[in-house]
Amino acid sequence: MLPVLVIRPEPGGAATVRAARAMGLEAHGFPLFAIQPLVWQVPPADSFDALLIGSANALRHGGAALAAWRGKPVYAVGETTAAAARAAGLAIAATGEGGLQQLLAQIAPQHRRLLRLAGRERIDLAVPPGLNLTEREVYASEPVAAPRELSERLGAGGIVMLHSREAALHFAAECDRLGIARPKLAIAALGPRIAAAVGAGWARVASAPGPSDQALLALASRMCQNNPGSTL
Repeated sequence: MLPVLVIRPEPGGAATVRAARAMGLEAHGFPLFAIQPLVWQVPPADSFDALLIGSANALRHGGAALAAWRGKPVYAVGETTAAAARAAGLAIAATGEGGLQQLLAQIAPQHRRLLRLAGRERIDLAVPPGLNLTEREVYASEPVAAPRELSERLGAGGIVMLHSREAALHFAAECDRLGIARPKLAIAALGPRIAAAVGAGWARVASAPGPSDQALLALASRMCQNNPGSTL
């Protein structure tokens, strides 16, 4: 069985490694990003009907300003984000399963004015008619250099899990910088956009059927039981 390498930032990286090991996978975490809070302009809470949040990082790093929003409804991209919202004293209006774009279709009629708390790097959304969406950047994911142990493990081959387009770009650049042979590695990507960003030359690049960590782990599990260049 091939090892699975997780490069997403903490605490998400550790959570993915734990879940992978619970599935019986040989998983190792090497965060190639560090989450940093950003200074952001906090609008009056009564100027919006609800919050739209695509990552628990927005709640972990939003700062003391979030206290003014206690009790406000939140549309959360997934269960992890919803749990962080509850811990921050917010109310859950809906929890998505297929990404923020699909979640926009679940916005209640009384929630026409949305405030999106997001990272500096984020997916652009197509806002449906009748909705007013304001965005605030509250955190950034800063790339860091690959440690020696990761470089050595990459050189031996394995499956690399990629959770974002930025991760794909940075990981590919680090492999090139370190002289890591791409054909020794297979890529499990959270979606087609991420798979396209990592480029060519890998043993295999595959996309999860849905934008969730569970779907990505299932894909990695299938891939790691095969030679990276084989067909599932």
